[in-house]
Amino acid sequence: MSISAPTSRARVLGVPADRHDEILTPEALEFVGRLVDAFAERRLEILKERTRVGARLASGSPLDFSVATARIRADTWQVAPPAPGLTDRRVEITGPPERAMTVNALNSGARVWMADFEDATSPTWDNIVDGQLNLLDAIERRIDFTTPDGKPYRLGERLATIVVRPRGWHLTEEHLEFDGRPAPASLVDFGLYFFHCAQRQIDAGHGPYFYLPKLESRDEARLWNDVFVLAQDLTGIPRGTIRATVLIETITAAVQMEEILYELREHSSGLNAGRWDYLFSLIKTFGHRTDFLLPDRAKVTMTAPFMRAYTDLLVRTCHQRGAHAIGGMAAHVPGKDPDAHQAAVARVRLDKEREAEDGFDGSWVAHPALVPVCREVFDGVLGSRPHQIDRTRDDVEVTAARLLSVRRVSAPPTAEGVRTDIAVALRYFAAWLHGQGAVALYGLMEDAATAEIARVQIWQWLRHRVVDRATVLGLVDDELAALGAEYPWAPLDEVRGVFERTALARELPAFFTTDAYSRHLVRHPEGRS
Repeated sequence: MSISAPTSRARVLGVPADRHDEILTPEALEFVGRLVDAFAERRLEILKERTRVGARLASGSPLDFSVATARIRADTWQVAPPAPGLTDRRVEITGPPERAMTVNALNSGARVWMADFEDATSPTWDNIVDGQLNLLDAIERRIDFTTPDGKPYRLGERLATIVVRPRGWHLTEEHLEFDGRPAPASLVDFGLYFFHCAQRQIDAGHGPYFYLPKLESRDEARLWNDVFVLAQDLTGIPRGTIRATVLIETITAAVQMEEILYELREHSSGLNAGRWDYLFSLIKTFGHRTDFLLPDRAKVTMTAPFMRAYTDLLVRTCHQRGAHAIGGMAAHVPGKDPDAHQAAVARVRLDKEREAEDGFDGSWVAHPALVPVCREVFDGVLGSRPHQIDRTRDDVEVTAARLLSVRRVSAPPTAEGVRTDIAVALRYFAAWLHGQGAVALYGLMEDAATAEIARVQIWQWLRHRVVDRATVLGLVDDELAALGAEYPWAPLDEVRGVFERTALARELPAFFTTDAYSRHLVRHPEGRS
């Protein structure tokens, strides 16, 4: 692989560790540097545009399907046909690219594994580089290991297709600089994986496949498409080899689904209903309005009218353009209570039955124990067919007003809902600061997206005075005391600080991760801080 020298100079600031040099090779850093040179400024422009759009919506500008792109929605076009390994996606499992998770996910029986550098990974430098090593080792089939207590982890013969989710455009990687500036985290995660694994995946009969998180507009999809084109050109890989599934997890992206597919059409492999981030986006965008006051998270189900509008539109959009529509997350994790487990599995089954009957081609689970449930449901609808893209859902008509019809489920929270959000946020922040990005709490696999919902709901309820601030502060004290008793290692002062800055401030920060990362996870060698 020949790549001419970049115009930027790389400097690795992260503390070196075992085998990091296998990922952070001069050639790989040159490749990432070329991407940074080409796209870092455009990334800053899209972040500024996010701020401008958010301000317009907050000031009362209507959200609707754009007249300027009506021709894209009216024209006849299709995305690229399914790539090898992505034709049948009836069950997908998600999780961080940790070593044990990598083996378990690939062996789980799911058709696809989303290796998640974003919501399920706490972005310590070790986690990021080790995750890249684990993916490389898995593709090379040299990841097998035995734990100190004798538990073996071995890859089987039939493995899930790997799809990598890099971090979002809003994040930077403070441990890697180019010309003295932190690199965009998206380009680091994408670039390192693509450089090391793209050709290996092609040789293995698959390809370099990605999930794209947190997109808010077609311009952000176009930016990713341009990244893909340059990456393929630099490495001599044919254009269209990369495939990407976009998570529709922001309200502004929901009214641009067709435009997003259009911008990525030669590299598109569909859309996913990122339900948790979608709720987070609704509150973040419209939380200042009383008609967007959401009840307890557990009460906002996918059968709510505004959520059904969102998923129906996603299926229709994908299938009319020849793309896969992938359903949302089943976050249940098995517990010790068999009755509670069976009740949770029954709820998961109903959720997956609704998705399959609505036309989705597959869905997500967070734990290997749910793979058989999801597979059985989709087998019952799909049979031997790999998908149901031919079901174009011509019956669906969704307006922006239907996507925003939150008032029909709007309600004040319960006392239990307030306590649960506080408990989840604090416990997740503690784990995230400790280097863990996917955390089993109260029977659910929580990640950064669900922690975001928890903290923005508290912010929204305080803003509209449906919850008393003194009550919240008292619950924070109670939950921190319980957290400290259960986990003596928990940095309680840091956890409280993250919560106060991101849930109790007058203005709502866009993400907790940007605040907590820069303050707590950046670790440079002696002499840097």
